[in-house]
Amino acid sequence: MLVALAALVGLLIGSFLNVVVYRVPAGLSVVRPPSACPRCEHPIRPYDNIPVVSWLVLRGRCRDCREPISVRYPMVEAGTALVFAVATALTGPTWALPVVLYLCGLGVALALIDLDVHRLPDALVLPSYPVVAVLLVLAAAAPGGSAHWSMLLRALLGGLLLGGIYFLLAVVKPGGMGMGDVKLAGLLGAALAAVGWGAFAVGSFAAFLLGGVAGIVLIVVGRAGRRTAIPFGPWMLLGAAVGAVWGEPLWAAYLGAF
Repeated sequence: MLVALAALVGLLIGSFLNVVVYRVPAGLSVVRPPSACPRCEHPIRPYDNIPVVSWLVLRGRCRDCREPISVRYPMVEAGTALVFAVATALTGPTWALPVVLYLCGLGVALALIDLDVHRLPDALVLPSYPVVAVLLVLAAAAPGGSAHWSMLLRALLGGLLLGGIYFLLAVVKPGGMGMGDVKLAGLLGAALAAVGWGAFAVGSFAAFLLGGVAGIVLIVVGRAGRRTAIPFGPWMLLGAAVGAVWGEPLWAAYLGAF
């Protein structure tokens, strides 16, 4: 029931993320004006704004001007629902679940924005620092929670460490690493270290491994060159997911090999 509820919440959050992804990079409010068709600008009716279902009922077209509605909208909604369901199934009913779901929603928005405009907006990343900090404190303070106060110290050290590494990379090679990546690195470093140092190590390394492999593939198929700017945010987020899920057992196996 908890997984099903998380999927339902993910559908609703995914619908909102479509608005965030479009408006935040443009510097627009995510609250006003209400959602409207980007072509005829007619406000979307409430019954035409049901995640996934409305797109299917309307057959992917605006009710008023009949122009096509991108399939990306229902894909983001369904994808967010899937991410929320999987994250909930893996995390379980613990006090860590709110911070996990928050980072999942943030990750979907940031990945799409970075792919679209090669930016990680401060308007999303910077406010997430206090939000994640508060959620981690609540997880640590919750009676019967699985978290411990040492988790907060790890989170602080992890955020400083990974953010510092990315900052040095940005300084040593200007243009190779954006400051948006640096700010996101601090947030992801804190979240990964809160899980454990194994998650931190694997998640940090996985970002570079996945991003490097993706860059090589794009060059091989002719979609990019040696100087082509490739958004790194999605790979940071995917690497963090790998670290959070498999980091601890992989790190334990690595250490056990020695």
